[in-house]
Amino acid sequence: MYMNWELDQYFATLNAYSAHTRRAYEHDTTEFVEWMQRGGCKTARELDHRALRRYLAYLTTRGFSRRSISRKSAAVRGFVRYLYRLGIIDSDSGRALRTPKGEARLPRVPRAQEAGAMIDEASARVESLTPDNPNPIAAALARRDLAILEILYGAGLRVGECCGLRIDDTDLARQLLTVLGKGAKIRRVPIGEPAVNALSDWLDNGRPVLATASSPPELVFLAHRGGAVSPREAYRVVRAHPLPDGQTLHPHALRHAYATHLLEGGADLRVVQELLGHADLATTQIYTHLTRDRLQAVYNATHPRA
Repeated sequence: MYMNWELDQYFATLNAYSAHTRRAYEHDTTEFVEWMQRGGCKTARELDHRALRRYLAYLTTRGFSRRSISRKSAAVRGFVRYLYRLGIIDSDSGRALRTPKGEARLPRVPRAQEAGAMIDEASARVESLTPDNPNPIAAALARRDLAILEILYGAGLRVGECCGLRIDDTDLARQLLTVLGKGAKIRRVPIGEPAVNALSDWLDNGRPVLATASSPPELVFLAHRGGAVSPREAYRVVRAHPLPDGQTLHPHALRHAYATHLLEGGADLRVVQELLGHADLATTQIYTHLTRDRLQAVYNATHPRA
């Protein structure tokens, strides 16, 4: 049905993306090709900028949200770029496809004191462990959970990056992580002493307890049965460690907190962009709005002329 559209070959190029992103791109691209075929186009060679504009108008009339249209358009642009590079079409007409920007929706970002208290509580659990602990699995999981929290907040990793972190990617002596991010882009991220200590303790005293013969030997983090930690399990880890007021967080909130607290501390915006692995500086600038809001709140609450 899609033999003249190079879909299978294109999908094979998406392996660097997370499973969730890959499924979304495959669905959106297939949906686009089916729409083209319903309009009478039989091969990819018939694709041009006019067809792309009609498709964008079609999505708009179907009532999709701006965020959904933006995602679907990104998938189509990637597909068109692939066809152009193969020489199947004469121009990369997807570059001219302008889509509405989705509204930036940030989760609640904990303050530095709140994030610190949350991780301190997890650290206290580990410090309370004794060598003769009757439940070695629970002790190993406590060490793993602390290391995950330290990495998510102390290095600002995406949850998928954290779950996929390899042992060879950790340079604890130099306090550096090598992270494989979106689009197979590699970046180096520094980590502080608390994260180094938590990782070292997990690798030395926790991971060997959970590891089995079938465990992935290259991965830093393991699940309780010895397999790879999934993003869903990392989500459960974060939820199991609420803030002092009892509110629970999504793992991505710790990444947002990482960026926000760096900027509040005076870090340069482009440095934060590099640390987060953002391709576009505009993505990082979302956090400047958040820090400005906090500064405004402090001013309003404390300055006599506010």
